[in-house]
This record gives sequence, C-alpha cells and structure tokens, in this order.
Amino acid sequence: MKNEQIHILLADDDSDDRSDFIEAFKSIKMNTNVQTVHNGIDLMKHLNENVSPTPHLLFLDLNMPKKSGLECLKEIRELEQYKNLTIVIYSTSSSSTDIENTFLYGANVYINKPIQLELLRKALAHVLKINWQYHTSSLNRDNFLLQL
Repeated sequence: MKNEQIHILLADDDSDDRSDFIEAFKSIKMNTNVQTVHNGIDLMKHLNENVSPTPHLLFLDLNMPKKSGLECLKEIRELEQYKNLTIVIYSTSSSSTDIENTFLYGANVYINKPIQLELLRKALAHVLKINWQYHTSSLNRDNFLLQL
C-alpha cells in the first residue's frame, strides 16, 4: 500500500467537518484520494453501486440524518464485499455506549473529532500508519479508541 493511492471515503453530514478532513489529508502528504458523502443513505448507495476503486478506509460519522452511522456500520458488515473494509468511526460522541456498540458491530477504530486541525492531522496520519494491522489481524479492543 506504500506506493499505491489510498482511497478514503468519508460519510459526514457537516460541511465544515468534511472540509477540515480533506484539508488535514492534504497536509499529510500521502498519496490519498478522498471522496465524501453527506449522509448514511448516500453512503450505502455509493457502496452498493460497487464503486471503483473500492475504498481502503471508511471514516464514518455516527450522528447523521436519514440513516445513522451505526445503522450503516451494521449494514456494511453484512456485505461480503466489505467484510475487510477498515471502518473508522469519526464522531463528536464520547459516549461509552457508542464506543462499545461500534466496537461490537465491527468498527476498527474510534476517533473523537478533534477541534484543532493539527490534532485531526495527527489522528488521521496515525490511522493510515496502523491500517495494515487490521488487514492482518482481528479486532483489538486495546487499540480501538484512539485518544490524542
């Protein structure tokens, strides 16, 4: 994955959060392609259209209109073609219930949305660096909640 382009998909209803996310990835200076969708229904439509290229990483906001991130997570994990997709929950929620539920339903990492762009950049860079772990091993509760 070192030289190939990393395809990233973000599902988030907040336009400011989407802009910050894209800006943070630009500053990481890795070969990434970031696409965004605005809600859970658009996300599922995008994934069900068998898009090419398939995302390597999905960043998923929990609190979206029309269909929540948790609903999307459950649906995605039932789809055979996305069983190995790395899913990062990217949410303002720090609820222990949300964290536990997303872990149980198959998310790989949980990030509380940082307020500062530099912290966001660090979090995203960290996720990119550890992404390989989730392709070679099972879920790990100790590494699930990324705290900065």
